[in-house]
Amino acid sequence: MFPTKALSTKTLEKEELRKDKGECLRFGPCGVGRKALYLNSFYIDRHYYVPYSAVSRVFKRVAMSKGGFSGKGMFATLAYLVVLYDNGQEKQCLFKAEETVDEMLDAIRAEHPEIKTLSAAAEQKLEKKRAEEAARPRPRLSPEAEETAKKLDRAIDYLEKRPALSRSLSYSAKAKRVNERSNPAYRWVALFIVLIGAAMAVYGVWSILTSAGFGIYFTLFGLAAVFLFAGANVLPTRNNNKKYIDAQLADACADMERYLKSYEGNFPVPACYAHPITLRRMKRLVLEGRAEKMDEAFEKMKEELKALNSDVKVEQEEYDEVVTIKPMFLVKDYE
Repeated sequence: MFPTKALSTKTLEKEELRKDKGECLRFGPCGVGRKALYLNSFYIDRHYYVPYSAVSRVFKRVAMSKGGFSGKGMFATLAYLVVLYDNGQEKQCLFKAEETVDEMLDAIRAEHPEIKTLSAAAEQKLEKKRAEEAARPRPRLSPEAEETAKKLDRAIDYLEKRPALSRSLSYSAKAKRVNERSNPAYRWVALFIVLIGAAMAVYGVWSILTSAGFGIYFTLFGLAAVFLFAGANVLPTRNNNKKYIDAQLADACADMERYLKSYEGNFPVPACYAHPITLRRMKRLVLEGRAEKMDEAFEKMKEELKALNSDVKVEQEEYDEVVTIKPMFLVKDYE
């Protein structure tokens, strides 16, 4: 009924396209096939496609909600997958969950490492940061501090072999934190409004069928209420309640613990905090001469996180790091 359309000048044969789309890995409204990326239209999932031969870059774009980034607090975000093709053409796809974009990018990197998965601006910023880090004068490290830094590098490399595990820890901790700080009454109020909206929609349809007056208005307002609250993750559903969220975090910690059993030696931090950003912040303390031993770096890193709250202004990069790992420490009370 809705044929898949090519966005690029390069296309696939009809039968080739049908088979590839049917076998593609699905991530939200998009998909990763063996021969093409499948992207959504405003209404239809995987309605467009771009063969890999036409793709020049794929990356995540995160837009802040009204107010933008001010360096304080946490704002709701909108996550997009951006695909650049045909020498500058761009297609942007909105995702409901940011972690789904990350999972899709992981799949693209695994299947097509030649495709760049950072924006040009992000690449330049990363290169500049690396150059600044390399040029920054460092204190002379003791043999013990050098050994600590090497151990942290090895642990970071180990975690980055399975990035989905660390990401799952971060996202599930954020979900638990949001759930803990949300008033449960709001969810039941939202449910009550949705039920009223559904009743209005049913009454509106009945009114239209029986020519009983203003049925179309009841239908529209009722459906608007249902879709608004259903799409805003406010309703207490099977996947949006305390029990489910707690189980998600427990599963993420258990998955990480199983993975760390294969690590040679003692891992630098507990499994519930095992994230590359956690280790990089510890390494930074060691390289700056503020810590020598692993335990000392870990404790000082926790002290830094505790001191960063909504009243403290930070740079964008620092903010991104903090909002990624701080929920993991908050839900465990920094134990």
